[in-house]
Amino acid sequence: MSTVAAWFRLVRAGWIMTREGVVGALPGDQLTGPPRTAWGIAKLLARRTTRSRERSQRMTRAINRLGPSYVKLGQFLATRPDVVGTDIALDLANLQDRMETFPTALAVAEIEESLGRPVTELYETFEEPIAAASIAQVHPATMIRDGILEDVAVKVIRPGVRRRFYNDLESFFLAARLQEQFVRSSRRLKPVEVTKTLAQTTKIEMDLRLEAAAISELAENTKGDPGFRVPWVDWERTGRDVITMEWIAGVKMNDIDGLRAAGHDLAQLAATLIQSFLRHTLRDGFFHADMHPGNLFVEADGTIVAVDLGIAGRLGKKERRFLAEILYGFITRDYLRVAEVHFEAGYVPRTHDVHAFAQAIRAIGEPIHGQPAETISMARLLTLLFEVTELFDMQTRTELVLLQKTMVVVEGVARTLDPAFNMWRTAEPVVGDWIRANLGPRGMLDDAREGLGAMVSLARQAPELAARTERLSREIDAMAENGLRFDDETAHKIGRAEARHTRSGRIALWVIAATLVWIAWQMA
Repeated sequence: MSTVAAWFRLVRAGWIMTREGVVGALPGDQLTGPPRTAWGIAKLLARRTTRSRERSQRMTRAINRLGPSYVKLGQFLATRPDVVGTDIALDLANLQDRMETFPTALAVAEIEESLGRPVTELYETFEEPIAAASIAQVHPATMIRDGILEDVAVKVIRPGVRRRFYNDLESFFLAARLQEQFVRSSRRLKPVEVTKTLAQTTKIEMDLRLEAAAISELAENTKGDPGFRVPWVDWERTGRDVITMEWIAGVKMNDIDGLRAAGHDLAQLAATLIQSFLRHTLRDGFFHADMHPGNLFVEADGTIVAVDLGIAGRLGKKERRFLAEILYGFITRDYLRVAEVHFEAGYVPRTHDVHAFAQAIRAIGEPIHGQPAETISMARLLTLLFEVTELFDMQTRTELVLLQKTMVVVEGVARTLDPAFNMWRTAEPVVGDWIRANLGPRGMLDDAREGLGAMVSLARQAPELAARTERLSREIDAMAENGLRFDDETAHKIGRAEARHTRSGRIALWVIAATLVWIAWQMA
């Protein structure tokens, strides 16, 4: 029955998108055959009142009607222009995760159930909510910490949000599987894998202990960094459904007039923001992936404080080296090296010609060198690079796309602070230091040390590997002699799976028929 419910929820979402004019506003001029006919019908079914609205307004209205799960989906897809296209990603980027607050009594119940103590014992004061989003809302409060009365922010999970998200995620997976099955060109983008990433991201966001852990890790990584920090977390008052952290009283970074009035150097703030982000990315391989200006505050001494770490990105050493070598290759105009890095990392199949790939990369790099440095966008460079790699069958790398999206946001904030911001000059000290440390002699020694450690570990496992090899050899010989055999349980499971697949197909047809009748009744 869950499959039937997923079909109904998916059809309902499609109907709302159609009625709000979202489907008809999508680019469809290049479609042919049945898809073109369906697009034309969708345009006719849209409400008349929606036709005068911009596409982004139509999307916002439709997504808000569909509820919190779709708001989160829209925000997630805004980070994936490789999946939905650049124009639609820009439309979704304007989507605001703002919801109605829920009663304080429900928040108190959530806190007391999660922490096992009454709110009056946990906090000196606990006030009404000041902001709410699809997953949680924030309450101002005070508490005693080390004998001092401290202002804190208490973030509380929205009641029932997990069940709602899990139900809607089933529909998202159904849509992704249908896309992979019927739209061959989309398989390179791995829709099911993208949906799994959304599911994992949402699960992490809905366990506030994990957000607290991310804040703690970033705090540890940046404790010696100039001009940047994150709030402290009170672990005694933090659980799955609640997180208590330091209240930040600085000026929001989107309040440019407020920053000027407070006497801050906007150009220095821009430089500190970019250098901090690059340090987190290259040095630590762990970065705040939602650094829009609403999540950034500036304290009186000019320190930038980042909040709301529900979304974080990670890069392994391989990905960090890949990024650094690409940037260095563009700076030195060594396009062949940039191409070779893609092949060495295994991102571009060996079936392609490295020199042809280098030629395509040159088409990106050469125009950049003819521009003033302050007009060159590092984020735009990565965006163009990803567009070119599509031509050479580069598989989507979720962690690199998240990095590129975050870099677009961070660089945009920096240019808002300082319109003459020079991205390359600001980034050079951080990127240059990392390249010298990791791609120079010291980096080679570190690689050799890691390689030696791997060899020692392999040597320790040699007896077990030999036993496994011998066991596998015997099984292969037995298979060659007797053939491949299934036991009764395996054969029974295969039969059940085939029967379920056939039954699901029949159910889908009935759902579609029922939906068409319902639509006809609605329009009557």
